[in-house]
Amino acid sequence: MLIAQITDTHIKLPGKLAYRKVDTAAMLERCVANLQSLKQQPDLILLTGDLVDLGRPEEYDHLKSILAPIKQRIIAIPGNHDERNAMRDAFASGGYLPKERDSFLQFAIDDEYPLRLIGLDTLIPGQGGGELCDARLAWLDKTLGEKPDVPTLVMMHHPPFQTGIGHMDNIGLKGSAGFEAVVAKYPQIKLILCGHLHRVIRADIGGRTALTCPSPAHQVALDIDPQAPSRFTMEPPGYMLHWWHDNRLVSHTVAIGDYDGPHPFHDPDGKLID
Repeated sequence: MLIAQITDTHIKLPGKLAYRKVDTAAMLERCVANLQSLKQQPDLILLTGDLVDLGRPEEYDHLKSILAPIKQRIIAIPGNHDERNAMRDAFASGGYLPKERDSFLQFAIDDEYPLRLIGLDTLIPGQGGGELCDARLAWLDKTLGEKPDVPTLVMMHHPPFQTGIGHMDNIGLKGSAGFEAVVAKYPQIKLILCGHLHRVIRADIGGRTALTCPSPAHQVALDIDPQAPSRFTMEPPGYMLHWWHDNRLVSHTVAIGDYDGPHPFHDPDGKLID
């Protein structure tokens, strides 16, 4: 099974630029085109939060129009830029999000794929940081405990670890210690997929691997300093592919853009080109 992860798309109203600089809609269009050009097509698309920029229903409409060429199933979780009810309405046809208004957008998808998929809601309305409160952690503990023998992929927007990038850690995850205590109990967790950081960062949490994903638009500036100011760069955009094989997930970062190649390593006789 091949899974594509796209995160932090930050779609605005048509014609609007993020931070008056980033054409997030055009960059997501390029991401979709790149995804469709892959030789091996993913079986599933995961969106790990900050789907739109201000949580407006019209922004979700714009997002859905850009994603329309994708034929695979799309599964999404919220980030701090999302709005629960607007997102619930936008993705209602997927059938996996809870229908109750204002409830957490948490879910488990069972028996449809080789992996069980658990989506978490770390959103605090109106804040940049996230939280896994006692209620959300209790739900996660109960849900993981229901199927301890089924390999599981967990998705959450805010990573459950400090990154060293000060301004992002300042809007990190409350409840990360409780999350670590829960996941340490469940070895069936194969990977914890996160967004929020707009770049690839890996950490071990409770004996499980947590991984953040680049954005198809702008990236958070790499500045491993507790006083790092809030800045972004226009580094090459990207997304990730996660290959489920031999009871493990193997993750690849895909750079979006046109680059020279591919070129052969060997000549027609099989000799390494000198």
